[in-house]
Amino acid sequence: MAMAIGALVVTPWSLVLGLVGLLLSWWALQMLEQVWFRPRRLDHALRAQGLRGTPYRFLSGDLKEGARLNEVAKAKPMPFSHDIIPRVVPLFHQAMKDYGKISFTWFGPIPRVSLTDPELVREVLSNKFGHFGKLNTRLGRLLADGLVNYEGEKWVRHRRILNPAFHMEKLKRMLPSFLTCCTELINRWDASVASDGSYELDVWPELQNFTGDVISRTAFGSSYKEGRRIFLLQAELAELIIQAFRTMYIPGYRFLPTRDNRRMKEIDREVRILLRGIIGKREKAIKDGEGSNDDLLGLLLESNMKYFEENGKSDPKMTTEDVIEECKLFYFAGQETTSVLLTWTIITLGMHPSWQIRAREEVLQVFGKNKPDFDGLSRLKIVTMILYEVLRLYPPVTLLTRTTYKTMELGGIVYPPGVILSLPIIFIHHDPGIWKDPSEFRPERFAEGISKASNDQVAFFPFGGGPRICIGQNFALMEAKMGLSIILQHFSFELSPSYIHAPHTVITLHPQHGAPIKLQKI
Repeated sequence: MAMAIGALVVTPWSLVLGLVGLLLSWWALQMLEQVWFRPRRLDHALRAQGLRGTPYRFLSGDLKEGARLNEVAKAKPMPFSHDIIPRVVPLFHQAMKDYGKISFTWFGPIPRVSLTDPELVREVLSNKFGHFGKLNTRLGRLLADGLVNYEGEKWVRHRRILNPAFHMEKLKRMLPSFLTCCTELINRWDASVASDGSYELDVWPELQNFTGDVISRTAFGSSYKEGRRIFLLQAELAELIIQAFRTMYIPGYRFLPTRDNRRMKEIDREVRILLRGIIGKREKAIKDGEGSNDDLLGLLLESNMKYFEENGKSDPKMTTEDVIEECKLFYFAGQETTSVLLTWTIITLGMHPSWQIRAREEVLQVFGKNKPDFDGLSRLKIVTMILYEVLRLYPPVTLLTRTTYKTMELGGIVYPPGVILSLPIIFIHHDPGIWKDPSEFRPERFAEGISKASNDQVAFFPFGGGPRICIGQNFALMEAKMGLSIILQHFSFELSPSYIHAPHTVITLHPQHGAPIKLQKI
């Protein structure tokens, strides 16, 4: 059937083609707005106020250049120095050298302004008026969504439900799980020592396995063996996500059926199936009166049910999918943060044996050869100072990001909506205007606590800050103190001659070539 309009004959196919043409034109205009016109407007708005930064490169921004600089940095090790910024974040380092401490680079078509003033960082993290949001990417959410990415009422609800699980009294109940994993680690090392009591090993995978065991037991209790599989899958996914960030600037690339894209989907699917099974079994056990609430999952489900009883339909509880996302976050954040902290602590104490001796003397004075307990861990002043200094020099997460939702004035600069604000933890932790001898390992700077360690009370924030400060920081520090104390009780250690100092970022701050250590049984 066709319609005649004057001399023009209109067929159904011509209508369809016309509609497709309109849709394609609309899509093309939207893409041009996103990747050309809008970046140009934002670039002009920032430069007009005196900010300087890299020029915008169509589509890719600085993603390709950042990847190139990272590869150059990774190609060669560095001296035994704690001045790691040029190697770990070369793009930001170069931009600040060229354009100043507050400068901008491009995350694809989005400008990314680095804020190195602690007061501005505190203002952003406090987020009193809700003007700054989280930067959420599909790839990041694939690894772990949950509390770390939620906004508004959903974040408030999840934080309230999760808070009870991380109260100090609840964490005390997890110490037996910490001790079990520590004992297994030490027994494994003991079994490998030579006749002279020495042993050389790479502690990086060892400590990854240790913290994986800890989070498996403390998160899932009796289901920790299933949890171990999740830990391995999450580690593989993190590597794939870092690789995928290099192609983010190619429109639609993440939807192509490449080998890595297919593998990421497979991992996500398997992790969800495993978690759904663990959660289902635990919910059934709780209903049957057999559930345990001594692990994070049990505490979470208990708190979730209590929240629903108190609020009902006015404020819904977490769904099973919500619980899955929080469990994925337990896994990645809980395992990664502490394994990174412990590894860099062992490396640093290998570089600075006098502090290793002081830490061991304190541990033996407090515990002797007995198993560490909660009260004793809280009295470890020197160990705490060392852990804080390692977190300053080697923060597991090197930078945080927020985005502007609306036009916002900050430090005399008016930021339009859609600008990324980068809060570079590692730059502030190494700033010579804030810290005395910032590239030196000086734990004594924390002798009187965090607030007096530097020239600025808000210059130390390895776990973030404000209302969104990491909910698991006490968990991570307790686990690190426990693990380090038991290692110090049983072994002295030094860096192996094969150790190569090469920190680099795989979401968190890893030792690129591992951490080979020579142990000596005490």
